[in-house]
Amino acid sequence: MVTGPHAYTVKALDETTWPSFAALVERNNGIFGGCWCMGFHGELSRTDAAVNRAAKQQRVREGRAHAALVFAGESGDDCVGWCQFGTPAELPQIKNLAQYEKSRPAGLPDWRIACCYAGKGHRRQGVSAAGLAGALELIAGLGGGTVEGYPEAADAVPAGFLYHGALSTYEKLGFVRDRLIGKRRWVVRRVVDPRLG
Repeated sequence: MVTGPHAYTVKALDETTWPSFAALVERNNGIFGGCWCMGFHGELSRTDAAVNRAAKQQRVREGRAHAALVFAGESGDDCVGWCQFGTPAELPQIKNLAQYEKSRPAGLPDWRIACCYAGKGHRRQGVSAAGLAGALELIAGLGGGTVEGYPEAADAVPAGFLYHGALSTYEKLGFVRDRLIGKRRWVVRRVVDPRLG
């Protein structure tokens, strides 16, 4: 997959790609001081990064954690970011959850896009866009369906804190604004067709 001036490869998070994911998280202080991308799973330890790491690895082993990992470099083995996705049961915690629940029409989406992350030194280089596009491809391979994301306008938040991704990135990939659930946070939706065969 090619995005902007950089060529990226996207792979699914699984046991074989776990070491690359773990290396990126460790290079970036566990993400926000040790989250390990567990906040959306609803099992985040706010005091123990090792607990979060072990819980994330267990979810990966059990196939209960999904992400599109973004790789760069000539050999394509340097993990520089990811886009986490999953079912609402897998990812029950989203920012502005109370407003989301209050404004939600009947029915949940099939999939949620949660954390979009680009490692230090790789921000604003198309990593999140590559991850989001890769997540949509992986979702298509898993049967497709309605996908929701919860981005913010990029000009309102510093790049290191755009962990839901930028609104403009989602819109370029066919998402449509559904409703506002915070001062600048949107619910965006699109339908992904299943990939056959």
